[in-house]
Amino acid sequence: MRYLRTDGRVGIRRPRPADEAEFIAAARRSRDLHHPWLSAPDDPERYAAYLRKIRRRGDAGYLFCDVATGEIAGYANISGIVLGALRGGYLGYAAFLPYAGTGHASAGIRLVIAHAFTALGLHRLEANIQPGNEPSRRLARRLGFRLEGFSPDYLFIDGAWRDHERWAITAPEPSQAQGRTPTATRTGG
Repeated sequence: MRYLRTDGRVGIRRPRPADEAEFIAAARRSRDLHHPWLSAPDDPERYAAYLRKIRRRGDAGYLFCDVATGEIAGYANISGIVLGALRGGYLGYAAFLPYAGTGHASAGIRLVIAHAFTALGLHRLEANIQPGNEPSRRLARRLGFRLEGFSPDYLFIDGAWRDHERWAITAPEPSQAQGRTPTATRTGG
């Protein structure tokens, strides 16, 4: 398998049509884990729509995979990518069972952040997290995101407008790069 980046245990790559069955099965077995925070594409139509979305200008999608087995451990998306003076986007992510809690999501998202700050040339990523989603809040904090604010009724999820906290991370200055961005090997483009 060719990965965009790897840390030896986890690699990131672009989703493709051939991943449909594995992705859908992972999304279905992880429904209870994700509810009510998000709803991953869990049927062929939603997966095809997901692929179309992440291939549009201003959006990008990544799978994080276990390097030893090649299995999909989760996914991350960057949406609303704006270049120019902002150079930023919105990061969303989810782990799949049985990989939740194994460190695969932390490693995969760390690789996606490194890719965004280097290959995509972004400076800022924002993650909007529902206040009750403590695992996602802990993950954002662990990855170096900072809490910047609160947005009531921010996104329509699971049939209702949900409040969200705004977490953000910015690319380190070149002199500060050591320690703030992931150490990763770039293996493709």
